[in-house]
Amino acid sequence: MNIVFDFGGVLFRWHPPSLLARVWPHRVADAAQGEALAAEFFENYAGAWGAFDQGLIDAATVIERISARTGWPLEEVAQVVAAVPDELQLQPGTVALIEGLKQAGHRLFFLSNMPAPLADHLERCHPLHQWFEQGVFSGRVQVVKPGVEIFELACRQFGVEPESCLFLDDHPVNIAAAQALGWQTLLFRSAEQASQELRARGLLSAAPQSVRQ
Repeated sequence: MNIVFDFGGVLFRWHPPSLLARVWPHRVADAAQGEALAAEFFENYAGAWGAFDQGLIDAATVIERISARTGWPLEEVAQVVAAVPDELQLQPGTVALIEGLKQAGHRLFFLSNMPAPLADHLERCHPLHQWFEQGVFSGRVQVVKPGVEIFELACRQFGVEPESCLFLDDHPVNIAAAQALGWQTLLFRSAEQASQELRARGLLSAAPQSVRQ
């Protein structure tokens, strides 16, 4: 099986309300306020952040556009953008899942909406080439999920057919897009839940081993 991983919220931590609570404690009083500010800041990954994900604008421009749209000071918006690399912490449970799938003989790839500077950061800090044969970062190819183009590009680049792929992503809209193109899918909620579903599908014979130290 060709198993394709999303990154943010799957292999790496991505929880914008918590990110904003850490960076902007003066603005985020509770979880509800964090959710509301995250929706305003990231615009559901449309707007300026969506263009950043797609590789159409750089970090300085995304900061300027968010500040101009919201009225938040440039320096405060810049603080959030600068904190994103630290937000993207590796999730050990997903690493263990990856190792279990590799041991089971599956081919692993990734497909991530990720601005190019953050893609560079992840490649510098983590052995992606050891875990995955290939991958697609949206910021480098200038197309994003859930658009048809990025899924088709991934299949061409990986040399696989859609029906041979199982896609793990935490966003239902991306899962629906992949399903419409013939991909098999698994909506990721946690590494434990994904492991259970993969075992139920016969893709893992046992719980994956713990992460190597």
